[in-house]
Amino acid sequence: MATLNVNGKVLTHDAEPDTPLLWVLREQLGLTGTKYGCGIAQCGACTVHIDGQAVRSCARPVSSVGAGEKVTTIEGLSPDSSHPVQKAWAQLDVPQCGFCQSGMLMTAAALLKSKPQPTDADIDATVTNICRCGTYNRVRAAIKLAAKA
Repeated sequence: MATLNVNGKVLTHDAEPDTPLLWVLREQLGLTGTKYGCGIAQCGACTVHIDGQAVRSCARPVSSVGAGEKVTTIEGLSPDSSHPVQKAWAQLDVPQCGFCQSGMLMTAAALLKSKPQPTDADIDATVTNICRCGTYNRVRAAIKLAAKA
């Protein structure tokens, strides 16, 4: 058995060291808000925070998460969906199908933490998540709205 600090709780899992963090979160810890998209860290649907940094969990072995590191999933972003990005997403009706949105939200939250007033160039450079529905303009608008909060 090994432990992970996820969403402020120390949780145990029984996964092989090379198991992607994504699968431990979803299959062993029951945190299914983080999505599987591509499995090669390209699409961003699996984005979580490790110590506040956006990380693609499908390509990160669980054994690479250090004992002192804190993992935050979409379930832990805020207890009541009151995070500024969550409020902006809802206000601007950003998602269409919604599959990519948990990863988009986590990427946007990390961006705003590091750059509270991001420029279009900052957003373009940071939000590399793929959205099949093409909601990129609404994502950009929501990030800018959240930055004003």
